[in-house]
Parts: sequence; C-alpha cells; structure tokens
Amino acid sequence: QVQLVESGGGLVQAGGSLRLSCAASGSIFSINTMGWYQQAPGKQRELVATITSGGSTNYADSVKGRFTISRDNAKNTVYLQMNSLKPEDTAVYYCNCNAKRYRWSSDLNYWGQGTQVTVSS
Repeated sequence: QVQLVESGGGLVQAGGSLRLSCAASGSIFSINTMGWYQQAPGKQRELVATITSGGSTNYADSVKGRFTISRDNAKNTVYLQMNSLKPEDTAVYYCNCNAKRYRWSSDLNYWGQGTQVTVSS
C-alpha cells in the first residue's frame, strides 16, 4: 500500500502565504505524477496543480502566477507554495499521486487525507 500524508495547512489572512507538503511512503517502486487538488464546501474536487517525475507542471488558471508546485523525488515528497492567497482559495487540499508498487505493476492512483486551508478576508 502507498500512504500520502499532507501537512502545512492552516489559517492565513488574504495576501498571505502557506506551504503544503505531502510525503509518500510504503511499498513504492516509482511515482509518476504527483499533484494537489482542492475541494471547497459544496463543490467538487478540482485540480490545483500537477508535476511529473521529470518536472513538467500544470496549473489551474485560478492559481497561475500565485502557486508553485515542486517535488523532491529522492524523498517522494511534493510541495505546494501558495502566495497571494485569496478567500476563494479556502478549501481542503488533497495530495494525489500515480505510483507503481512493483516494477511489473501498473500505476495506481492514491489520495491523502486532506489538509484544511482557510483564508480570511
């Protein structure tokens, strides 16, 4: 099994910054794409940003220029630096990855438990 543990959420004022971290552990042969998703109350879970093992990134239009995703492949960890936060960024942020448990296995998709980010106006 693969476990994802997020940290770094909290309460911040508008215009402030937070840095989320997510560490993957367990039986892991390789991790392909890692990413962050957000889910606000009453809304569907939405993509925030993804990053491949080679470092290619993809961002939702709403966070471009404000959020930066990065990863440390040696530590199986992905980060999300969130700057210029807005009240509409308030949500539970979930870490996600596609990983192989063994050389011969297919990629499986895994989710973390989520971390709350609250931005006050």
